[in-house]
Parts: sequence; C-alpha cells; structure tokens
Amino acid sequence: MGNSEKESPAGKQTGYEIIVRREAQLETQDAFRYYENKSDGLGFEFLRSLDASLQSVKRSPFAYQTIYKEARRVLLRKFPYALFYIVEENQIVVLACFNQKRNPIDWLRRT
Repeated sequence: MGNSEKESPAGKQTGYEIIVRREAQLETQDAFRYYENKSDGLGFEFLRSLDASLQSVKRSPFAYQTIYKEARRVLLRKFPYALFYIVEENQIVVLACFNQKRNPIDWLRRT
C-alpha cells in the first residue's frame, strides 16, 4: 500500500511497508459491502475512514496503544471498526479490520 516515515534512533527517516493480511482484506470487503448496501456511498465513506486510519498509522505507528502482546489498535472515525496491527522491522502488518461488536477472540488468534 505504500511507505511511511519513522524516526530511527539516529534521527534519519525510514519507510514502512504496509502489509494487509488476507483476513483483514476480507473483513474490509465485507464491511464495504454491508455499508454500501445500507446506503449508496456509505461503503466508500467507510473506505475513506479506513484509509485515513492507515495513513495515521504510517505516520506514527508507535502512537497507538498496545492491546495484546505486540498488537496495536487504531479506531476508525464514524464507524465501529478498529484496525489491529503489529510493527515488524520496516513493516506494518494489519492483522484485522474488526467490528468492535465482535468477539475479540477472533482477532487474538491472529497474533
């Protein structure tokens, strides 16, 4: 999806690659279809909110709270969804795009 910048200990800018796991891709597609069926254009608003959250994570991956082990969470604006991700070297790995009303055990298995 692209690169981002983070400050290394020496103050140099380095990039992050975003990797979205298959489960998270499928959850995103399901949510898009749900919202688009609910109201024309709402699915695209969901995707814009998702993209804004991803851009924020790319800018500051360590700014978000650690939820479980190394997994962090960023909440989507206007939608009851969260992205769960881990940071590994130069990658941000998105584990889940998760409706917060679901049982958290489902995404915990992915860590």
